[in-house]
Amino acid sequence: MSEKALKINNRVGGTKALLADVVKFIIVLFFFCMFMVPFVMVLINSFKTKRDIIRSPFSLFASEGGLSLDNYIGAFERMNFLRSFANSLMVTTLSTVLVIVLSSMVAYYIVRNKNKTSNVIYFGMVASMIIPFQAIMIPLVYIYGAQLNLLNHRATLIFLHTGFGMSMSMFMYAGFLRSSIPLSLEEAAKIDGCTRMGTFFKIVFPLLKPTTATLTVLNVMAFWNDYLLPSLVLGRKELYTLPLSTYSFYGTYSSDYGMIMAALILTVLPLLILYMFLQRQIINGVIAGAVKS
Repeated sequence: MSEKALKINNRVGGTKALLADVVKFIIVLFFFCMFMVPFVMVLINSFKTKRDIIRSPFSLFASEGGLSLDNYIGAFERMNFLRSFANSLMVTTLSTVLVIVLSSMVAYYIVRNKNKTSNVIYFGMVASMIIPFQAIMIPLVYIYGAQLNLLNHRATLIFLHTGFGMSMSMFMYAGFLRSSIPLSLEEAAKIDGCTRMGTFFKIVFPLLKPTTATLTVLNVMAFWNDYLLPSLVLGRKELYTLPLSTYSFYGTYSSDYGMIMAALILTVLPLLILYMFLQRQIINGVIAGAVKS
């Protein structure tokens, strides 16, 4: 009997288990390809001219003039990439920092204080997660626009992002605190004379690193890619974020598809880079935060 046959026979489950694993791999590979096809097509077509995209959007090579960077150069200038990038970076960074700090503090209070107030706060925030944004966006615009005159301000968008991102982040932090942070560490810090605030920032918060990394990426993706809320709050072009700037390539009667796809790649690229650096912490955080609260 050959060495390969021996390995198959020694495998747990034998040939049937091997065939099952092969079938599972093929199914996973099929869905992976289906998931990646749109992104790959956007990437390929971002190097083509508008004529080539209309003629043969699924071809891997351009028929006229070959692949070029003209779409990226045009998109970079037309969408005023640096200004839009700075706006997106400011809004996303400040919103994410506020969500991480405030939601972790709220979760710590809820988990360590078993009373009616903490229960009301917890269940109220969890219940707010099921309310769709579309149900409140018109009253939101009316209150902040017609009544308070707070539209066209980056601070307003940051405030709204922080409010909408708090519930899910608090929920994940609470699950991690209940399952993975021993109370004995906080008691030891209290005996050593550490204040409640000092205990949280010096002892508890550093131990929340896996969940913090996960929530950082999830919130950055949500805030960076958000189009609907910024479109309601920001009306002046100098305040546009990157998703809003890509809308400038859509015309009334025609659209420049090559520049649109190049602009989409430029918009997504920073998120891909961030994910590459934090992917291990993201996986650990999702597993840790999945404990039932």
